[in-house]
Amino acid sequence: MITRFSIVTLILFILSIALVIRPIHIPIRLPRLGKRKIPINLTTTPPTIIAILWASQCLGPTQIRDGIVGTDGVKPYNILILFFSLAYMAITLDISGILQASAFWVSNKGGSNGWKLYFYFYLMLTSLSVVLGNDPVILSGTVFLVYYTTATELEPIPWLISEFAAANTASMVLFVGNPTNVVVCEGFAINNAAFTAYTILPFLACNFVCFLALTFQFRDKKHIPRKLRATGILNPRSVLRDPGGALVGSLLLGTCLVVIIIVSFFKVDVWKISLPFAVAKLIFDFAWDHYRFTTGKLSHHGHSDSKEETSADDDDDPMYSQIQRAMTSPTEEGPHRKETFNSNARTLTNATASAQVVDRTSPVSSSKSSKLSQSVEIFPNTRRRLQTTHDGLAAHFPTFLTALPRLPFALVPFAFSQFILIEALQHQGWIDVFAHWLSKASQGKIHPSIWLIGVIGVLMCNVAGTNIGATILLTKVVRAAPNFPSDTTRAAGIALAVASNIGAVSFTFSASLAGLLWRTILVQKGINIQQRQFAFWNLLPILFMTGAGLAIVSAEMAVLY
Repeated sequence: MITRFSIVTLILFILSIALVIRPIHIPIRLPRLGKRKIPINLTTTPPTIIAILWASQCLGPTQIRDGIVGTDGVKPYNILILFFSLAYMAITLDISGILQASAFWVSNKGGSNGWKLYFYFYLMLTSLSVVLGNDPVILSGTVFLVYYTTATELEPIPWLISEFAAANTASMVLFVGNPTNVVVCEGFAINNAAFTAYTILPFLACNFVCFLALTFQFRDKKHIPRKLRATGILNPRSVLRDPGGALVGSLLLGTCLVVIIIVSFFKVDVWKISLPFAVAKLIFDFAWDHYRFTTGKLSHHGHSDSKEETSADDDDDPMYSQIQRAMTSPTEEGPHRKETFNSNARTLTNATASAQVVDRTSPVSSSKSSKLSQSVEIFPNTRRRLQTTHDGLAAHFPTFLTALPRLPFALVPFAFSQFILIEALQHQGWIDVFAHWLSKASQGKIHPSIWLIGVIGVLMCNVAGTNIGATILLTKVVRAAPNFPSDTTRAAGIALAVASNIGAVSFTFSASLAGLLWRTILVQKGINIQQRQFAFWNLLPILFMTGAGLAIVSAEMAVLY
């Protein structure tokens, strides 16, 4: 029964979604600190809304506990421990330079042929995202493409849109590729290996039609020239900063994924597998960095010494240095060529430093940073001592202290808050209302349910506070739908898995955490893609992928049931 408490809960839930999509900053003035702005965004809004709902008695301790511990087989803590464990292993693998080395190798294979290079990069980003998930690939791939398109004088948007689409589409293959996949597996009791069996064909269809859509809309020579004006041979070894760490990290991550798939048949919580592997990688990182530091194999910046690195700037950012040297031949080192790099100096900043300050919730402009730096410092002596200590530790243990700020800590309060808010909606009767609407619209049939959940899922990624919020909500709705046979429920779950991944390639940056991360990196690199541009270039790919992906899911269910 819908009551006034139900109405208040729904209104506040919608308000939280609106503030996640369009964050605001409330200016306040504090003693000694001057004027400050309190962010109301993805990190702060959901917990605040929960506090208001609790104060207004729209939810109680039971809903908060259920949102943390979980209900109906969905365990939020399981999802977060799993995701953080794999994220640490993937990010430290990226820090070793293996993703940058892969990009250099692909660039050499593509040569000066624009479309050949575009296709090769698309395949590389897709392959890496299948194994590593979308976030590490977005983090490293975006920086590389900004550097590469600047050095080769290419328009960056076609390459960046392709990267974003490839990374988010490929994350549907393995259940660990995206937090939404884990929600679907636990919510619908889908075996981890079975999840890949269900999604591999929709992924291949989505990946193929997405590339067709991209090639059609970027077919003009001004977007992707047939022949690049500036080319060069890149040395993959020059950016592989830690070959030993790359080898061990690859073995640990690969073994972890295989073991997780095997033990999924025995109904073992996956975090019990991923966490020991992450701890083993953490111990290795400390031991390996200490060994390299004590033997003098680490430079003062914390990177491995290399014969290729001949200057301080090269040591700071060998990827940019190698691209610049390769793309600038001796005959092209005139004033015009130098101007190309100088005019983009604000874009070609240090990759590692930028990745460390990435805020996964909202873009942070340089003007805001400069204002903060002019404010009164609190405990300046203590802060200087802490900074000195941090610098010393960063030089001694660079892998851990570089990976730590890259971990998606903003996901913790957001994910728990989303689970609690969904529990509040269920407590107030809204989940049953939505479930009744779904049952009435689909009549409990497989194919209408697939298309309803698939299309609604894609749309809700844009309006439900990222694809995580949309997946949690729709999982609850499908499971609560009356007169839904088990095969229809399973089909709707697979459709939701496809929709929650391709839904990130949509109309708003906040459709996924990867979208917010992607935009933040681009702003820091001096590339400002407007919301309207993002939606425009993603429109055709998302239409193609939605149609192809859901059609394959329908075909699979027609064969199975």
